Amino acid sequence: MSDIAMQYFVIYESGDDGGWSAYAPDLPGLGVSGDSLDEVRELIREGIAIHIAGLREDGLPFPKPSAKAGEFIEISAA
Repeated sequence: MSDIAMQYFVIYESGDDGGWSAYAPDLPGLGVSGDSLDEVRELIREGIAIHIAGLREDGLPFPKPSAKAGEFIEISAA
């Protein structure tokens, strides 16, 4: 079976403690956290691969990527 490249949109968030977290909206239940953005980038990449592999091993369908982009919406804080 040949692998097909897929791209999952990932959200990165910084915490008040200086740490970071990330999740992929198309893969519910998958989230990671770490001390630095670089660490979290590596963890989420590994997490997505492990998550998809686990679904395949169990014979379960896995979500196709649907989220493509995000944007910042500015609102008045007043």
